[in-house]
Amino acid sequence: MSRDLGFSDRVFGLGVGVFFVSYVSLQIPGAVLVERWSARRMISYTLIAWGSLTALTALVHTPAQLYLARFILGAAEAGFFPGVVVYLSHWFLREDRAKATSNFMAAIPLSFVVGSPVAGWILGRHWFGLAGWRWLFVLEGMPAIVLGVVAFFYLTDWPREAKWLAPEQRQWVEQTLHEEEPVTAKAITVWEAMGSRAILLIASAVFFAYFAFYSFVFYFPSMLKRQSGFSDMRVGILGALPYLALFLAMQINGWHSDRSGERRWHSAVPVFVAVAGFLGLLLQPQSVAVTLGLFTMVGVGSAYLPVFWTIPTEFLSQSTAAVAVGLINAVGSVSGFAGPYLFGYLHTRTGSYFSGLAVLTICALAGGLLMLCTPQRARTVG
Repeated sequence: MSRDLGFSDRVFGLGVGVFFVSYVSLQIPGAVLVERWSARRMISYTLIAWGSLTALTALVHTPAQLYLARFILGAAEAGFFPGVVVYLSHWFLREDRAKATSNFMAAIPLSFVVGSPVAGWILGRHWFGLAGWRWLFVLEGMPAIVLGVVAFFYLTDWPREAKWLAPEQRQWVEQTLHEEEPVTAKAITVWEAMGSRAILLIASAVFFAYFAFYSFVFYFPSMLKRQSGFSDMRVGILGALPYLALFLAMQINGWHSDRSGERRWHSAVPVFVAVAGFLGLLLQPQSVAVTLGLFTMVGVGSAYLPVFWTIPTEFLSQSTAAVAVGLINAVGSVSGFAGPYLFGYLHTRTGSYFSGLAVLTICALAGGLLMLCTPQRARTVG
């Protein structure tokens, strides 16, 4: 896309980042709608809109069109992630929540494991006079549309509505979840959430972690290709390796966290592994194999996600968690704009990835340290 349209890293970084302007602004409304309206409808409508707008991104020709497409896509996607995090808390007990979240988030690395080589193959094709990257947007959008329709008919908002469970099973799940709710199970407003030290601490940790990992995800293929000189297809295949490692790390980390009942160290340790990977990349190794190994260490850092996102749902009530999760992801997603843009700007300005990688190293370290300070099964939100 950058080659065909002549986009610099700065333009591409801004295109990546502008997505988060609308994405951030609708995080809280999206999460609250899941809680107060319908998870089934919200998740379904979000997926269908998200897939349709992704496909339409294939029509982009200018930077302004790219910015507009990304802005609208951010608005469409905003309610999905916080909505699913809240939705899982409607169904899974505390002792199973990290595993459940790991299974959900396993889609992230698996999509790269499958998608990277497929994307590399599609990028090398020109069908009906259209470049491969345009077809990539179209084909990426189709599964979201299909699964949005499936979600509408398949998902059940609450255990009490699940006709596929026996009455005594529905009652047991509802009662057990109710017993696990914090003692101070009153709803809070957005302004009260913004004044909560615990919620702001979690949001700060997410901000720094997202800053590092969003930037890595968007620039990792470019960095690998520029060092190796490999074809798009080969870069796609090799680029799947860090995400395969991430998939395994997510499953193991979520399982062990639930088994031990510990959350903070299970969140921070993967991030510290990524810090070590970033430090290795700062040394600018010449070997492609060594570089790929360091990229894999950075990729494994995202194994913090499933465990970390169980924390707010464990010490907050369901109504409070909806507002809090939306706020936390909104704050974190601001760095989704700032990170890729700053990384692209620094590379354009210096001609090297060193400065950008140094910033990502510092942010990842800050995020990991803050995760160790987060509350665990607290009883209040202040």
